[in-house]
Amino acid sequence: MSSPRIAGAGIGLRIPHVQQLLADEDIQLPWLEVLVDNWLVDGGLNQFLLKAVSERFQLVFHSVGLSLGGPSPLDLDYLRRIKALKEQCGAHWYSEHASFSGNDDFKVADLLPLPYTQEAVMHISQRIKQTQDFMGERILLENVSTYMSCRHNELSEGEFIAAIAEEADCYLLLDINNAFVTSVNLNQSMQSFMEAIPTERVKQIHLAGFHDKGGYLLDAHNHPVDPNVWAAFESYIQQHGAIPSMIEWDSELPTLERLLQEQAIAAGILQAAPMVNVGAENLSARAVGDSSIGDGQCV
Repeated sequence: MSSPRIAGAGIGLRIPHVQQLLADEDIQLPWLEVLVDNWLVDGGLNQFLLKAVSERFQLVFHSVGLSLGGPSPLDLDYLRRIKALKEQCGAHWYSEHASFSGNDDFKVADLLPLPYTQEAVMHISQRIKQTQDFMGERILLENVSTYMSCRHNELSEGEFIAAIAEEADCYLLLDINNAFVTSVNLNQSMQSFMEAIPTERVKQIHLAGFHDKGGYLLDAHNHPVDPNVWAAFESYIQQHGAIPSMIEWDSELPTLERLLQEQAIAAGILQAAPMVNVGAENLSARAVGDSSIGDGQCV
């Protein structure tokens, strides 16, 4: 039997909130996003708790460790563990970033942007195809926040993301906070970026808070969603319809009650959205290792 579809507003699952989510039956959330890197422990308490969460809530998976744009071979053992855990708890999909985080010799604790060139489009697209063949389904690719631009760029960021999505035939995770942070840091048009993104491929949206460092914005996920990001989100949803959206809050973690206040704002915006045929539902179900990939369900 297939599980319910992902819809509405969710939150990111964080370990300090797990016990309250499991104990309080009054908490009603349509879905949770799991930062899977925090749960890749064979056996033990973490996976026991995640299994318990999956029995009550719908889940999607997100990770930061694959380094899709990197030069080293993909870590298939890492993907194998993600796939096994995804099947174990019935997560609907898996997302990663349009970035790299090092090579075999060094790793950085950040998501580094790629140069926006045709060569980079082909490089990361090939690796996304390899990932999708391994996972047996389309993945979601997220735009990252950036703090400097590459002088070798041939495309805008929006054109770059759109070209990858087309070449790799993947879905997109549109991070509106990241788009705003980049637009301010690089003095670029956020509207031009948003207009370049193929909405029919957007399967999920991220909302988060940044840290204003004075000379630049830091994508710290340690504050409420900024009013400018809320405004951009509402405008996008009014134009394109209700796309599953969630709140990321990773550091200086608030109480669950405070996090749910942010989730309620997103839920209200989604509920007020017009009925529009948009998003990943319009993509054909061309098989990527499995004929069921078009319905957003687990393989």
